[in-house]
Amino acid sequence: ASVKAARFVRYCDSFNIPLVTLVDVPGFLPGTAQEYGGIIKHGAKLLYAYAEATVPKLTVIIRKAYGGAYDVMASKHIRADFNFAYPIAEIAVMGPDGAINILYRKELAEAEKNGKLAQEKARLTDHYRKTFANPYKAAELGYVDEVIEPEVTRIRLIQGLKALSGKREALPKRKHGNIPL
Repeated sequence: ASVKAARFVRYCDSFNIPLVTLVDVPGFLPGTAQEYGGIIKHGAKLLYAYAEATVPKLTVIIRKAYGGAYDVMASKHIRADFNFAYPIAEIAVMGPDGAINILYRKELAEAEKNGKLAQEKARLTDHYRKTFANPYKAAELGYVDEVIEPEVTRIRLIQGLKALSGKREALPKRKHGNIPL
């Protein structure tokens, strides 16, 4: 999927077609089979395509945006022009289930001894979502320009496209890029 998306991004950039990216990505699928299949190499192609594109790039995070897969999907980290997120969006390094198992390993072990593992997991998951994986925290850190309600998506995208209609971006002079092959 990353290779197809990279080709599409490069196609749009070739013909000066603005990119609107709707993000709902729980992350890259981990595993040795995926690694042997070249998931990192193919993800790098999409990252490179977005980073190299000079057309207007608008992103709407509609649900999950985790880890490196989020960064690849036209995030602020790779010079997207406008990034919006819905109030229900979750933006973080990793999903709450995996994160709490790492961050709160000792607390979970103690809760398991006391027979309250399910309650403690629920409490810690809620805490993680409120503290780290919410769009308001991402907006505070500058990863999202605005948290918007779904019904104003069209309006914000039109405003963004109008604001970027005269966008001229010059990449550094070089003979050619170094696309990950």
